[in-house]
Amino acid sequence: MRFKVSLITLFMLCILTSFITVSDVYMTQTAWVKFVSEAPLETIEAENNRVKVVLNVAENVIALRVPITAFEGFNSPLQHEHFDENYMESNQYPQATFEGKIIEDVDLSLPGTYKVRAKGILSIHGEEKERIISGTIKVESSMITVRSSFEVPLEDFNITIPRVVAQKIAEVIQVELKAELKPNS
Repeated sequence: MRFKVSLITLFMLCILTSFITVSDVYMTQTAWVKFVSEAPLETIEAENNRVKVVLNVAENVIALRVPITAFEGFNSPLQHEHFDENYMESNQYPQATFEGKIIEDVDLSLPGTYKVRAKGILSIHGEEKERIISGTIKVESSMITVRSSFEVPLEDFNITIPRVVAQKIAEVIQVELKAELKPNS
């Protein structure tokens, strides 16, 4: 009888523990990134919803990986081809990444909306630059939403634009990110 009570108690503790354990790692493989190049003669927009984002709420660390060839939109198929082959050289540099630590002293295990900055390394086109990227993190009971908007100067990442199309491609690209993260179980 004592063994049976102990077994039932152990079973109940396991069930209760599984309900109160909160994952420290939240992630998605379908975050959304959009870029806009607003130049004097043309505006170019493209979106990508195959972006992987991982957030460790215990360590306040965030990382993301953007597959370059997954961008869609553009004004023409030829423009998309030039983006992949001539400017981003996606065969050689297939992804852009960011890995950073949130600067603010926030407890992301608690529900709320937090304005934060992450300091880390932004890697695009084989170039790595230390950046501070601002954003908003909204923590809810079963999901964390990350939003950010920032600029990427092409010159910083050794992306050259031929003079013949200089009026059609902006020197600074606007980037927007939205990610809905779920606990990694």
